[in-house]
Amino acid sequence: MFIDLLRQRRSIRKFLDKPVEQEKIKELVEAALRSPSSRGLNPWQFIIVDDKTLLETLSASKEHGSGFLKGAPLAIIVCADDSIETWIEDCSIASILIQLSAESLGLKSCWIQIRDRQHDRLTTAREFVAEHVNLPPNLNIEAIIAIGYPDEEKQPHKLEKLQFDKIWINTYGQPMQ
Repeated sequence: MFIDLLRQRRSIRKFLDKPVEQEKIKELVEAALRSPSSRGLNPWQFIIVDDKTLLETLSASKEHGSGFLKGAPLAIIVCADDSIETWIEDCSIASILIQLSAESLGLKSCWIQIRDRQHDRLTTAREFVAEHVNLPPNLNIEAIIAIGYPDEEKQPHKLEKLQFDKIWINTYGQPMQ
């Protein structure tokens, strides 16, 4: 059941030193390519990274929150032609489908935001990543998804901890019964 995937999915930042099998990578790619896209424009493109040296380099993509990438056996860089109006939304949809597909394959993942983040004071995270993966200037990067077999376990979020106070019926301010 799909809801079970949502319940068990957690952001995992520690991975076993175990490669992701090619068959599973192919399924992740298929999931990404089946992602919905506004008006079928499909602005996204994906770079599969399994080279340990490159993963370690990319782990320095931004000032905070990308260091764990050096321990992941696989990453998918989600990028797109940013001249297409809905590139951010389409890349975000593709990213969560990749994450949920990873979950369904017994893998775990974590999103690393690249768009609008800094590598350091002078360089954007996009510029840093682009330099290392030969990204053409017309493509922007939404995120890098770290993927692998987990080396940590996190319990699902409890139902009673979900933010039901942010759910309204028919009009804002009308709480759900």
